[in-house]
Amino acid sequence: MGAAEKLPWTQEEFEQRLREKGKSYHIYHPFHVMMYEGRLTQAQLQCWVANRFYYQISIPIKDAAVMSNCPDRDVRRGWIQRILDHDGVGGDEGGIEAWIRLGEAVGLSREDVTSLRLVVPGVRFAVDAYVNFARQRPWQEAVCSSLTELFAPHIHQQRITSWPEKYPWIKPEGLHYFRKRLTEARRDVVQGLQITLDHFGHSREMQERALDILQFKLDVLWSLADSIMLACCDVKIENDVTYSRIPR
Repeated sequence: MGAAEKLPWTQEEFEQRLREKGKSYHIYHPFHVMMYEGRLTQAQLQCWVANRFYYQISIPIKDAAVMSNCPDRDVRRGWIQRILDHDGVGGDEGGIEAWIRLGEAVGLSREDVTSLRLVVPGVRFAVDAYVNFARQRPWQEAVCSSLTELFAPHIHQQRITSWPEKYPWIKPEGLHYFRKRLTEARRDVVQGLQITLDHFGHSREMQERALDILQFKLDVLWSLADSIMLACCDVKIENDVTYSRIPR
């Protein structure tokens, strides 16, 4: 080992550094702060739900890409549950259907959501970049990118707790998606985190690569929030000109 080469972090240190990436999670994006504080209009919340649907329907496609690149049968046996969670199986309609119900709960029609006509270009670009990453990179890197799930239960719980008070007009059944993901995300983290710690934990270079991959996924989510905020919030450009994509 060269004198300048860095030793790998211990597994505990590596995991802690992965978890520290939560400081960049989109829960801190101004749009999500506004959402939590109850400052979004109905039109703005509808815009968010309609645009995030493109992300929801892309998750099982991303997970199928992970499986198609993975030669490990045991990993595939565990990973396939993610697809079933979103697409549904048996008596469980799945997360995609639950998101459509969320759209209806905020006042959108099923067609408004499923037609994708309200999805803005920036959202498509960011989500497609994530799916293409999972298709083109080694499956272990795609698994690592999924570790934003480490931080997801917090934001789901925020919505379950705050929405009934801040947005009492939202039908209660619309919160089912978030309740469902509370347990699913925690379960998924166990598998994804262990794969990441095992695969990337042998050198500092690999560990730092894992941190960069997780940051990429955090940037995807932040870009989604940027695009949605631009689509549904007034922006003062110059000379008191206001840019707005959706009617008030």
